[in-house]
Amino acid sequence: MKNIIVGVLTLSVIALMVMTAMRGPAFQGGEAATVIEDMGSRTAASTQTSKPVAKDDRAIEEDKLKALRDKAGNVGGFKVSKDYKSKCASCHGMNGEGIIGPRLIGLKGEVVYQQLLDYKAGRKENMIMKGLLMNLDQEQLKMFADEIGEFEAKAAAVQ
Repeated sequence: MKNIIVGVLTLSVIALMVMTAMRGPAFQGGEAATVIEDMGSRTAASTQTSKPVAKDDRAIEEDKLKALRDKAGNVGGFKVSKDYKSKCASCHGMNGEGIIGPRLIGLKGEVVYQQLLDYKAGRKENMIMKGLLMNLDQEQLKMFADEIGEFEAKAAAVQ
């Protein structure tokens, strides 16, 4: 009985393989495979035959301006504590500009301190904030609040 079942299954698998082969290239890479191959040969051929395109003055100036903006953005930031970087910067940005979390620049230290206490106590719902603040004492919360309260003055001093 086992031999009959194995024989039937083997014949079924072979029949399916033959049927797949007869249907054509759609099941063996299909047209997408030839399109990708064609694109590869076209890009290789086009890179060999094309000449570099000279940029006009406006494009060159825009590139220089973009590079200057990028450099200014990196240099223009102000220093923050290692604790802020490790606990807050991933959501609120390196200088409190807000990424995922809200913007912190411009908030007063007292307001931030009260909000931190509310998150820690669960009066404000945010599991991430509660988890980050759970093991911090009030002195550490006050330190974070004072640092964040100084962001606006530090940003103005840098500019």
